[in-house]
This record gives sequence, structure tokens and C-alpha cells, in this order.
Amino acid sequence: METTTLKIPVERTKQSKIDQVDFDNLNFGSVFTDHMLVCNFRNGAWEIPEIMPYQAISLEPSAKIFHYGQSIFEGMKAYKDVDEKIWLFRPLDNFKRLNISADRMAIPELPEEYFMEGLKQLVRLDSEWIPQAAGSSLYIRPFMFASGKGFHASPADEYKFIICLAPSGSYFSGKVKVLIEETYSRAANGGVGYAKAGGNYAGQFYPTQLAVKKGYNQVIWTDDNSHEYIEEAGAMNIFARIGDTLITAPTSDRILDGITRKSILEIAEDEGIRTEVRKLSVTEIVSAAKDGSLKELFGAGTAAVISPIAGFGYKKVDYELPEITDSFAALFKKRITDIQYNRSADKFGWRYEVK
Repeated sequence: METTTLKIPVERTKQSKIDQVDFDNLNFGSVFTDHMLVCNFRNGAWEIPEIMPYQAISLEPSAKIFHYGQSIFEGMKAYKDVDEKIWLFRPLDNFKRLNISADRMAIPELPEEYFMEGLKQLVRLDSEWIPQAAGSSLYIRPFMFASGKGFHASPADEYKFIICLAPSGSYFSGKVKVLIEETYSRAANGGVGYAKAGGNYAGQFYPTQLAVKKGYNQVIWTDDNSHEYIEEAGAMNIFARIGDTLITAPTSDRILDGITRKSILEIAEDEGIRTEVRKLSVTEIVSAAKDGSLKELFGAGTAAVISPIAGFGYKKVDYELPEITDSFAALFKKRITDIQYNRSADKFGWRYEVK
């Protein structure tokens, strides 16, 4: 959407915090820019968004977000190229997925113009906060939650949509070691696994803590029924390379339709890499690790882009993956980040300039 009649009121901060930030040592998602966008749903309609100084928000103890968990979010990034141009990556996919999540959580869908125009104006206003060090970007967190009050177990009558920005360094450093989950489930058939609902992530924390205590960094989630099939890695989609074939699970009620996941599949097709979108059993992964045909495992998501997995544990046995020079993970990460930072042509039409 390049033209709009939407007029978004802007209240600029009286004092920028940018001079207090060490842009050479940024943790992920822990420093926030000067402004945020806020839009309220009241009286049956979304009101005009507003941009204001980043600040605390006030909610009553009876706000339904605290009691019934109507909360969804997206994860995006903004990038600057060497000419100081600002770019987003597939933002309309994030908007569409936000409304898919909203629909599943009985939250009113947001108008596209509010999302896109609000996002662009906010990023332009805080564009000086976009870091340019290698691996850094401006992380964007759009989210929606129930602000209406009441203890009745029903959807709220008021909601807030907010976008906050956080200049961030790399999400993960180095490779990770994961544990294949045998007991706990991330999501179930007919559930909300495909939505980016806050509760999905809250439910992951405890099993992940158990894995960390055992010396692993993350959990590989398996299906809720039999725990026989690989589904996701932590908060990311997961890919396996067996021989020279790239395999990932199909999306479903349980699995998020990741934007990085979709991009990898399209790049693989462009590179002539054989792909299979199908169920992938734990037995197949373990057998491939034992006979040496398992070349790579990696997670894929907005925050980390690609997170190579160095090894995994299953039934108290650890399996190490080989170090290879021609990794798919490195290829995909380079192709995606080159598009994101405007270092290469974008034949897919994914890059979106914020003018």
C-alpha cells in the first residue's frame, strides 16, 4: 500500500534516549526506541492509531488479558542498507498472519492500512535507531491483547494493538544443542499452535528449562499424540538435511506457518535443492544420524533467521552432527539476509522499502 488517506497523530518525545544506547553491544529485544504506536478497539471498532513516546500502559486488574490470555503478536525486522535506505521483509505476510491469529483468538481483525501505515510511520520516525553493525537490525514487535475488563469467561469488548521497536544484535551466537521432547507438547490438534498466541510460548518455558538443566539449549517439539514426529525447534520451524534432500514438517493446527520457513522453501526451489514437506519421524532422524546421512538440522525464524543445530539428545543418547563446508543453513541465511539488507537482487519481491 503506497498511498493512504490515513492521518496518524504523532506526539514526539521531548527527550530522546538514543545517546544512552551502546549500539556496539546490543542484546536482543532489551532496549526500546523513543516511540510506539497504540491503537484501541472500543465500541465495536478500531480507532485511529496514535504514535506517542514509549511509555508504560495502564490496565485495570480486571483486564481480561490477565485472566483469559487473549494475546497475540508478530515478529519483524527493519534494516538499513549502505545508502541509508530502510527495508522491511515480507511485511504483508506478517499482517495477514496477525489477523489469522486474531481470528483464532476471537480478537477483532485489524485493518491493513492501520498496520502498514502505522508501521511505516513509526519506523521512519525512529529510523536513527536502526543499527548497521553486522547481524544487527531493528526488531519490530506488533502485538494485540484484551484490555476490556471483567471476570466473565468470554471475549473482551476492548483491545489494544501496539507496535514497539527494539534495536537488537544477533538472537543466538553459535550453534545450539537440542533435546527431542518425549513427554511435553507445544500444541495439539484443533488447538492454537498455528497462531502466534502468547500462551503458546508460555507453555514452552517449563519443558525448555528442564532441557537446559540437562545441558541443552532448546527443545525439539514432537507431535502431541505419539511423540514420534518432529514438529518445531523451540520457537522456530525446523529443517533437516538428509543426504542432499531438505525436509520440513507441513504446517497444521500445531505448526506455525513461518515466514522464514516459506522463504527457505522458495529459495531451495530456486537453487535446485530437492525438498520434501512431509512428516519426519524421530526414528528417521536418529537412524540418519547413526548412518551419517543426517548432514544438518537447523531452526528457522525471524529473530535468528537460521540457527544451526550442532547436536541433539534423545532417550539419554547424544548425537553430534558433522561440520560441513557446503551447508544449506549458510546458503539460506546468506540469500535471505542479502535480500533483507539490499545487498542482492530480490527476484521474489520480498523486500519492501520504507520511504
